[in-house]
Amino acid sequence: MPSPVEIVVPDIGDFDAVEVIEMLVGEGQQVAAEDPLITLESDKATMDIPAPQDGTIDKLLVAVGQMVSQGTPIALLKAVAEAGDGGASAAAEPAKAKTEPPPPTAQPDAEAEKPQSADPQPAATASGHRPPPTLPPPVAHADGDAALPHASPAIRRFARELGAPLAQIPGSGNKGRILKADVKAWVKQRLSAPAPHAGGGGIPPIPEIDFAQFGAVENVPLSRIAKLSGPHLRRAWLNIPHVTHHDQADITELESFRQSLKVEAEKEGIRITLLGFVIKILARALKKFPSFNASLHPDGEQLIVKKYYNIGIAVDTPQGLVVPVIKEADRKTIFELAREMGELSERARAGRLKADDLQGGCISISSLGGIGGTAFTPIVNAPEVAILGITRASMTPVWDGKEFRPRLMLPLDLSYDHRVIDGAEAARFVAFLRESFGDVRRLAL
Repeated sequence: MPSPVEIVVPDIGDFDAVEVIEMLVGEGQQVAAEDPLITLESDKATMDIPAPQDGTIDKLLVAVGQMVSQGTPIALLKAVAEAGDGGASAAAEPAKAKTEPPPPTAQPDAEAEKPQSADPQPAATASGHRPPPTLPPPVAHADGDAALPHASPAIRRFARELGAPLAQIPGSGNKGRILKADVKAWVKQRLSAPAPHAGGGGIPPIPEIDFAQFGAVENVPLSRIAKLSGPHLRRAWLNIPHVTHHDQADITELESFRQSLKVEAEKEGIRITLLGFVIKILARALKKFPSFNASLHPDGEQLIVKKYYNIGIAVDTPQGLVVPVIKEADRKTIFELAREMGELSERARAGRLKADDLQGGCISISSLGGIGGTAFTPIVNAPEVAILGITRASMTPVWDGKEFRPRLMLPLDLSYDHRVIDGAEAARFVAFLRESFGDVRRLAL
């Protein structure tokens, strides 16, 4: 009888070492193709891993809290034919053979090929632990007073290059062996964790205060998105010289045109909002000003100019802000943009965005128009070089040379990376946006 099918984590984009936050099935449970098996959560999104075909879950290979990457085995699945077979004992044999986890394949390890030591009771190391009899003795620290966990020479070299102390890295491989993924996960965690006793970039830390001395307090944990996005925003603020350019655009005619589309949009089952026009106009501006559609090269001496026009939109969710990306925004109509925004926003609030939904952005939009405000300073979503903020439009008396006339004015707040964009170029960019908002016919040019 054929062995159960091994289900692995599929391509999840650039994400690595993603945490399992929920098990959606149990062993012995029947599933259909595309039924969700487990839920993963990265710093940007929550995603379900589906079953590739119908069958019965023979064995689960992961648990809540475990970190997984593309290719990590998560379960063994009996196909429909063998799941319905009454010979349970025969079907159990292949699963039993897989009970013992396979040896790590991420890095070749010659040490695993060495014969078992003749000494049945190896001497304990300085840390008090005895190395497994099938593995060579662990390598000692340079100071000689402690021993490192077991890892291959290639992994030791990789850890040294990153400055990662193996003694502090838990191994997820067979018998506690440290894998390359373990080193990468440790480094990523250290980079994202805030320093406990110091501010970034030499900035003195904020003094710790016992607020309970002034009255009752309650410690409320941050959401996972807030904990993970906080260090990202902090890095962006400390590394990017931010400048924000403020202006206003007259959208009186544009709003009138938008209102005229309501009946047609309702027939299509969609809602036309101002944000769709903002995306369309912004994509047009990126074509005219390529430096805004770029990222600074790591060497600091080149610009990586993108030839595609993907625009991120910040969405407010119960877990915090996420930024799904509208791909090829320049090629889509206002109606297509409205439909896609509705679908992305719904998935974002349900915590069901896919990895691909959050990648590939060229510039972002942060819209507070539905809440209020007159101006703010959005933080650039690195490695992008600019972000456009918009707040609530309001009727304002505007002098036309003869008299004051009521006009609907939309505040624009453009934050940009001053290493890439200077003030004059930013002013021209916003002037182009203002002109486009003022005459919607320009979208046809």
